[in-house]
Amino acid sequence: MIIMAKLAAVLIRGRMGARVTTKDALDTLLLKKKHVCVVLEDTKENRGILNKVKDFVTYGPVSDETLEEIKKQRKPNREGVLTTFNLAPPRGGFERKGIKKTVNQGGAIGARKEIDSLLKRML
Repeated sequence: MIIMAKLAAVLIRGRMGARVTTKDALDTLLLKKKHVCVVLEDTKENRGILNKVKDFVTYGPVSDETLEEIKKQRKPNREGVLTTFNLAPPRGGFERKGIKKTVNQGGAIGARKEIDSLLKRML
């Protein structure tokens, strides 16, 4: 039995000023407003879409315990292939350099090694 890892992606920045192709990719992920989290399978195709929208979202692998906690506290907007949740802004704010810098630069957008701590602050 193959167990697929899960990725969580959260829209951090608004869609204003984004290119049409980027907006289409965000629509594919059902990320239509800020602070919405989508949970999807860790596949090559999903990684490609997330790489396309990396300047607007933060994403990373999520643990099963965090997913259960989110499901317990927030009812899903949509279930199925993509499960979405409305979250609050993070307690304590985003990282020190804000939402315009990548995680490697000390900011909030882009790929993370783990997204659990951010999701728990957003519940």
